[in-house]
Amino acid sequence: MFAKYKSEIGAVLGVLLCLGVWSMPARPGLPIEGQHCLALSLLAVAWWAFGVVNPGFTSLILLASWVLTHTAEPAIVFRLWTTPLMYLVIGGYLIAAAVEGSGLGRRIAYHFTTRYVDSYRGMIAACYILGFLLSIMIPHPWPRSFMIMAVMAIIIKSAKLEPKFAAQIGLTAFAASCPTSMILLTGDSTLNVVAMNFAGVEASWLKWALYMGVPGVITSVLLFLIQIWLFPGPKDFVVNKDEIRVLLQGLGPVTRNEKAVMFWVLVAIGFWTTDFVHHIHPGWIAIGAALMMTLPRIGGALKASDWGKVNLGTLFFLTAALGIGTVGGVTGMNKWVAAVMLPAHVPTNIFVFALFVTLFAVLIHMVLGSVLAVMGIVTPAIIAYTAGSGISPIVASLLVYTAVNQHYLLPFHNMAILVGEGEQGGRYGSAEVFKLGVPLTALVFVITVCVEVPWWKILGLIP
Repeated sequence: MFAKYKSEIGAVLGVLLCLGVWSMPARPGLPIEGQHCLALSLLAVAWWAFGVVNPGFTSLILLASWVLTHTAEPAIVFRLWTTPLMYLVIGGYLIAAAVEGSGLGRRIAYHFTTRYVDSYRGMIAACYILGFLLSIMIPHPWPRSFMIMAVMAIIIKSAKLEPKFAAQIGLTAFAASCPTSMILLTGDSTLNVVAMNFAGVEASWLKWALYMGVPGVITSVLLFLIQIWLFPGPKDFVVNKDEIRVLLQGLGPVTRNEKAVMFWVLVAIGFWTTDFVHHIHPGWIAIGAALMMTLPRIGGALKASDWGKVNLGTLFFLTAALGIGTVGGVTGMNKWVAAVMLPAHVPTNIFVFALFVTLFAVLIHMVLGSVLAVMGIVTPAIIAYTAGSGISPIVASLLVYTAVNQHYLLPFHNMAILVGEGEQGGRYGSAEVFKLGVPLTALVFVITVCVEVPWWKILGLIP
């Protein structure tokens, strides 16, 4: 019954929440603009969580409502479109389209599989390794996962794997994208840069690799070990590589477009890793590399049709999710939420603080589901809460990012898992996701408290 009318229930609930908060008596410390921001934000969050309409449409409703009710000025509401962050996301989509369209991504995946994958565990490991390798060139986890799954599907079919094993491989292809996307800034050109943006820190490829590279690698290794423990494969499984070799040969010699894509990706990586010298934002580098791929002779890998690969709905969703933090800060909503929902005093022990932030973020994420929406609500509140405590905003932001992006119990908790559910992901579903999600929830606490805090202490990010 609930599933049948989920959208209708969510729509009504969102409206009731909005009207209730909008019309409630004035609260001490909450300006009227902050009250309106909270009311409209709750409407959007409820609609996102219940999937009332496409997230992009809900986001546009929220953005327009802020402007039409004079909750905030348009320049504040749509500020993201004037920053290089938006163009890092757009550039990421275009680069991903070029890598996929030129065939370079498939060539790399085929080469790696024929050389290094010989067993069931090898297939699981390949999902993680390829996820990291392709993250250097494809700054978005979904295209990487689908590309990896396309290779795994060939092996699954040729080996006639039982459905339960096919589902396990499919889940790995998408689940591996979460920890491997932590390692590099361009592992996820949306969430990673958003995490730095919330902290007021200029996005930097090297800073991200320094702060999150080690935690990302450790998370990937531990999740891999959990998966091969939870989902043991068939004992007599052998990878038949002949079909993949045929597909690799079918690609023919490396094309000019592949060479052009590889060249401009390497140029982008060179600029990303030397941003401490030239101080050019990664967003301008990404969009510049994408534009170079459109030019005749030196590019040509991107066509006019590739604009269709840029997800406009995601861009507005990103604008709205970040806007909750921005508009909430301007209107006073963030400080009020922090004062009401969080303890009066910030824990003085950094390990206790990390444990508290992780628990708070996971509980909110358990209910709301959307990674970006939860980051948009929780991160500004935590940063406002820690103001004057001596805890760096980047520490608070990265703790929330890790807790939310690496946690899920059901597919709707993470879009990287949700997009692969069903036939395209080897027919994995809620049962397989939940089985992995239970130990993963415990792993999230291990990573934030036992890995990230000690690592950041070594780096001096935490005194």
